[in-house]
Amino acid sequence: MTVPDRSPHADPAADPQWFRSAVVYQIYPRSFADSDGDGVGDLRGIIGKLDYLERLGVDVVWLSPVYRSPQDDNGYDISDYRDIDPLFGSLADLDELIEGLHARGMKLVMDLVVNHTSDEHPWFEESRASKDSPRRDWYWWRPPRPGHEPGTPGAEPNNWGSFFSGSAWQFDEASGEYYLHLFSRKQPDLNWENTEVRHAVYTMMNWWLDRGVDGFRMDVINFISKDPALADTPIHEGELHSHDRRGYACGPRIHEFLHEMHRAVFAHRDPGLLTVGEMPSVTVEDAVLFTDPDRHELDMVFQFEHVNLDHGGGSKWRPGRMRLTDLKASFGRWQKGLEERGWNSLSWGNHDQPRIVSRWGDDGEYRELSAKMLAGVLHLHRGTPYVYQGEELGMTNMAFAGIDAHRDIEVLNHYREATGGLGLDPVQVLESIAPLNRDNARTPVQWDAGPNAGFTTGTPWIVVNPNAAEINAADQVDREDSVFAFYRELIRLRHELPVIADGDFTMLLPEDEAVYAFTRRLDATELLVLGNFSGEPQPVDLGDPGWGRAEVLLGNYPDSPGLDLGPWEFACRIRTV
Repeated sequence: MTVPDRSPHADPAADPQWFRSAVVYQIYPRSFADSDGDGVGDLRGIIGKLDYLERLGVDVVWLSPVYRSPQDDNGYDISDYRDIDPLFGSLADLDELIEGLHARGMKLVMDLVVNHTSDEHPWFEESRASKDSPRRDWYWWRPPRPGHEPGTPGAEPNNWGSFFSGSAWQFDEASGEYYLHLFSRKQPDLNWENTEVRHAVYTMMNWWLDRGVDGFRMDVINFISKDPALADTPIHEGELHSHDRRGYACGPRIHEFLHEMHRAVFAHRDPGLLTVGEMPSVTVEDAVLFTDPDRHELDMVFQFEHVNLDHGGGSKWRPGRMRLTDLKASFGRWQKGLEERGWNSLSWGNHDQPRIVSRWGDDGEYRELSAKMLAGVLHLHRGTPYVYQGEELGMTNMAFAGIDAHRDIEVLNHYREATGGLGLDPVQVLESIAPLNRDNARTPVQWDAGPNAGFTTGTPWIVVNPNAAEINAADQVDREDSVFAFYRELIRLRHELPVIADGDFTMLLPEDEAVYAFTRRLDATELLVLGNFSGEPQPVDLGDPGWGRAEVLLGNYPDSPGLDLGPWEFACRIRTV
């Protein structure tokens, strides 16, 4: 079949919905490429890999934070929104990166982290200085709970827990009050009820767009509107603090704030900008409102319903088994819910999720097959795909030697709380941490089989996966049957086949626990997508023998004579109807 000729990089002026046929690549800078031998990735390291990204074919690069930061949470604790941390380089380096991406037809999306700042940001330092500070109300300050001794357990203003263990409130002895931090105690939450806070954020965003940045991925942006009552929320069994998000996820003014942001920052700018809202706990119904173009809020949401399916009892530290029928139900609900209005992102991983081939694939004998199958099934849904660095190589989880090998604050705090406050066995805690911890995604990108996988000439800030000798970019970029080549072909097909971006979606075999199957259709073009989520051969009966004779558009086996699938097989067939 002849594939329509479509530009790899859509023209935003001609199509404001250009991002439907785009693919985004996430870079976690400290683990991508190190140019100066200090063991930490940097902007010049990224600049040196632009040809690699161009060859892969992605349209947008999302850059995790490179702003000035004490690095308590690896840059998600920002102390200066308008400068680059020397760890990563300089503003001049960022300007060169933007220029290099634009010259290759790619865009740069920065990480916008404005639910919270660092406690070393001048705004918070001024807020903390005095109860009478003009910026006191820029953050959430509250007195101790009545009847409790300040600074003692139970005196916190409410029972909310931090995502990084412990209470979400930190006592400030100087003023006798607590400040809210949904994440690290060094990440105090901004008070978006304050008009000055919002305008300061919008001014900063405009400053970056004026500099040439092409948009923002907005970190936990649906947390910026809290219920001003800050009431207690339910505590689940086995928790010391509440992790029920009803007090701050999609709060009462969230749509007002995002519409105001659009009006103040994006309304009169180039339609080629991209706005992506990371939104834990968001529902399909919420997402329709956030991304309906007529509401002028966001282009798309980043949601996590599907990657929470293997959280036993709702906790990533009690890992369970993902049932394929649950995955199909989740994806199917999102595909159906956004088919008329709105838009979704498509992702298996990011800097907060483990490697998908280890999680839901087979990172042993069938690593390459399962990596390709997972990619094919994801990318051919309706939505904008995101590729997390190293995913296009089939990188795997890391077997860390012990707690001392970990670097993530979430892991370290959980281990301390679990073995201390909860009295759990350290060996069992380490076992529960292993499958889903964030450090799995943060080991350095494996560029070649040399020392430190070609990531650095120094000592890497976190251990390199020893399987770099077998899994690396140098081995894959010129190999026609590699995982890299498969991703490249998926990206090309999205650029060139309108049915992938705009076609309707129909889930097939919803009760099958091994085979993922669906169709996409636009006008006379129809695709059939099949993926075997098991290491055993699987029969496939769709009740439509015509599909068995349809052309194979893409597959991870050299030939697919029928619809039945081999272990971890993927096949996409195309026909005219």
